[in-house]
Amino acid sequence: MPIPMAVARFNRSVTNRLIGPFAGHLPGFGILIHRGRSSGREYRTPINVFRRRGGFAIALTYGPESQWVKNVLAAGDCRIVTGGREHTLTNPRLIRDPSRRGVPPLVRAVLGLADVEYFLLLDE
Repeated sequence: MPIPMAVARFNRSVTNRLIGPFAGHLPGFGILIHRGRSSGREYRTPINVFRRRGGFAIALTYGPESQWVKNVLAAGDCRIVTGGREHTLTNPRLIRDPSRRGVPPLVRAVLGLADVEYFLLLDE
């Protein structure tokens, strides 16, 4: 079961504001830059992101129904700032991976405790 949406609302209004300025530089974190499906507005969302061969994997800690996930899937692309660099990403696809094999072992354990099984894969 993904993290409850009440936690997501708290993180959006409190935690994201605190970590936002640093997320593009911290290991395992990044800032996802995407456009709203209806508004066309640009959003910046702190995420857990991990490099993989040919692109990145994003852990969907709130599940695949998050608005930013829907925005990226609808647009077919986005940008990510991680490690202090901006990357343009395409070909988003949603996968369910209960083994969490696409992330480092320590992260795999933490995501397992939170029962996170969904990831968004993107190509660079």
